[in-house]
Amino acid sequence: MKEKLTHLKLSGAGANMPRRILCSDVPTPCYLIDEAKLRENGRVLKEIEDATGCRILLAQKAFSNYDLYPVLEEYLAGTEASGLFEARLGHEKMPAKECHVFSAAYIPEQFDELLEYADHIVFNSPSQLRMFGPAAKKAGKEVGLRINPLCQTQEGHEIYDPCAPGGRLGTTKQAWDEQMDDALIAMLDGLHFHTLCEQNSDALEITLRAVEEQFGDIMHKMRWINMGGGHHITRADYDRELLKKLICHVRDTYGVTVYLEPGEAVALNAGYLCTRVLDFVKNGDVVNAILDMSAACHTPDVLEMPYRPPLYEGFEAGEKPYTYRLGGPTCLSGDIIGDYAFERPLGAGQRLLFEDMAIYTTCKNNTFNGMPLPDIWVVKGDEIVRLTDFTYEDFKGRLGTKDPD
Repeated sequence: MKEKLTHLKLSGAGANMPRRILCSDVPTPCYLIDEAKLRENGRVLKEIEDATGCRILLAQKAFSNYDLYPVLEEYLAGTEASGLFEARLGHEKMPAKECHVFSAAYIPEQFDELLEYADHIVFNSPSQLRMFGPAAKKAGKEVGLRINPLCQTQEGHEIYDPCAPGGRLGTTKQAWDEQMDDALIAMLDGLHFHTLCEQNSDALEITLRAVEEQFGDIMHKMRWINMGGGHHITRADYDRELLKKLICHVRDTYGVTVYLEPGEAVALNAGYLCTRVLDFVKNGDVVNAILDMSAACHTPDVLEMPYRPPLYEGFEAGEKPYTYRLGGPTCLSGDIIGDYAFERPLGAGQRLLFEDMAIYTTCKNNTFNGMPLPDIWVVKGDEIVRLTDFTYEDFKGRLGTKDPD
C-alpha cells in the first residue's frame, strides 16, 4: 500500500494561496485550514477585546478543529459549547481559558459531568434554571439565562433566526414575567442573548435597543451580559467602531463584563475545500460536472441554509464562456453545489478550490452513501500538514458493533 503523505511543500512563493494549493499534490477531496488567516482574524478580535474590555469566545459549533486551538487561545478568552461533548473539548483543548455552555435543554444524566468542564452555564428557560440552577451554583459555576427579545433583524433564512415567531430559543419577556420569581432571579449572574447570523453591528444596535427596553432593569442586577454570536466582526465591511461603542455602552451603563461568542468570525475565510472533476453529464442545456466532494456530505450548509459557496476562479453562471453545474457523486439528485462559469472549459481530473470552508464543514460533515470523510490539512507557511487519516473504519465504526482487536 502506498504510504500516505503527511507533509507537502507548497511551490510558487509569492503567488496567492489558492493558486499554490491547486498546484500542489494534496489528495482530494480535502479541507485545508489556513493558520495565517486564523491569526489575522484573531488579531482583529483581540483588538476589540483590548479596546473595550470585553471577552470573546470561540463558538465551537462553527469551528472545532482543536489542533488549531493553541493558535487561537492567544487571542480569545475561551470557548463556547452547545452541550457536553463540545464543553469537554473546550475544557481539554483550551484548559487555561473559560468554558461556557448553552443548551436548549440539558440532559439530566449528563449534567453532573458537564459541571466538571463548564465555567458558565446558560439556561434556556425558567424551568431549566429551576431544575439545574441550584446544582450549578453549588458547584461554583456562573449561571445565566438566555433571553429572547423577539427582535427580528434577519431576512431570508428563518432557520437561523432565534427571534422568528414561535421560536424555542430563549425566554421572552412575557415568559419572564409569568415564570420568574425572586429565588430564580437571585441565582442569575448574567443574561445571554443570541439573535444574529452573519450580520453587521447595525443589527446588534437594533437588537440591543429591544433588549434594554424589555430587560434593562434586570441587566442592572447582573455581573455579565453575553451578546451571543452571529457578529461578522472579521468581515471587511464590518463596522467595528460601532461594535466597540455598543460594548462600552453596555459595560458602562450596567457595570457588567460583556461577552461575545462568534464562530464564523474566528475562522472566516480561513479554509478551503480542494476537489477534482471526475466526469461530465450533459442534460439538455446543462453540463453537470461531477466532483469527488459532496454538498450533502462535506458542505451540508450549502443545502441546509442554502447558499452558493465561493469558488476560486469561478464566476456567476453566464458571466464567462463555459458554465457548469457542480455536483457530488452521491445518489441524492439535489447534491448540487451550484452553477459556476469559467474562462476555459473544465477537464476530467482538474482541481477546483472552494473558499471560506473552515466554518460549519468539518464539524457538520457526514458519511451518507458511504462517502469517505475528506482529510483535514493545515496550511503552515510554505507547507501543508495532514491532521487526519480518515478510513473505512471511520464510516463503519459509527454504524454498529466494533470488531474485536
